[in-house]
Amino acid sequence: MSSPALAPAVAPAAPVLASRLRLIALAVLAACFALAAILPTEYRVAVTLGIVQGLGEFLPISSSAHLILTPWFLGWPDPGLTFDVALHVGTLIAVVAYFWRDLLKLVLAAPRPRTPDGRLAWMLLLGAIPGGIAGVLFDDMAEQAFRNPALIAFTLSAMGLALYAADRWGRRERDLHEIGAADVLLIGAAQALAIVPGVSRSGITIAVARWRGIERAAAARFSFLLGTPLIAGAALFKLRHLLDTPGVVNGPFLAGIAAAALVGGLSIAFLMRYLRRAGLEVFVVYRLALAALVVLALVFGLR
Repeated sequence: MSSPALAPAVAPAAPVLASRLRLIALAVLAACFALAAILPTEYRVAVTLGIVQGLGEFLPISSSAHLILTPWFLGWPDPGLTFDVALHVGTLIAVVAYFWRDLLKLVLAAPRPRTPDGRLAWMLLLGAIPGGIAGVLFDDMAEQAFRNPALIAFTLSAMGLALYAADRWGRRERDLHEIGAADVLLIGAAQALAIVPGVSRSGITIAVARWRGIERAAAARFSFLLGTPLIAGAALFKLRHLLDTPGVVNGPFLAGIAAAALVGGLSIAFLMRYLRRAGLEVFVVYRLALAALVVLALVFGLR
């Protein structure tokens, strides 16, 4: 009988410890928002967008949609490529810090593809290919044509309903080490669609994994591991534009990285714990409510 590809997630902490961890997480998040309110404008924008990225990248609510809608609602100018790079670096730090044991285990096992861990490592690389190709081919389009609030309202709601259906009626008997090549190709192809704001990389990969019968927490874990090479690739791909820009690594740049990394780590920890005991309905409701808010803003000319 084969051993699982990765050690199962650590069991939930004792109730007292879990309660303390939740309070610490809320306190850290509140401190980030407080800093965003009192800091100078450049730092305020950087920290706010870092918080938005850290929440949206890992929760199934679409970071790209929120990074477009936040300046749109607040009347801020487009923060530009510099912040985009900073936020991707921040979320990369978060996912590597949280899953470093898993990632190290997979890297060391990759030369042995017949082992469970080695097989999973190559599956993750296979699944990352469609998203990487889509990012290279359509990145400019995503920065231009897809930044439409009406389109985002549609994708937020449509993907929310798809997420609800997959979570509600998907089978639940398969674990992480049971994921096969067909699963990976479908999940990877779906991940490529996340270049459209409002779709959500984590949302669409979890939804397809659930449709393929993968248990909820395992689907989220696989989604985060699958997204790691894409987040790293996106950061490196965009960073090349900044290499010749003097003074790009400044205070706001570092503040955006720190906020995205800190809140991203909290988001991963929250979602992994939350999905062990609850479904995705709360995120579906949030997506539909945000889509409705965008539609109302457009209809009544508020933005």
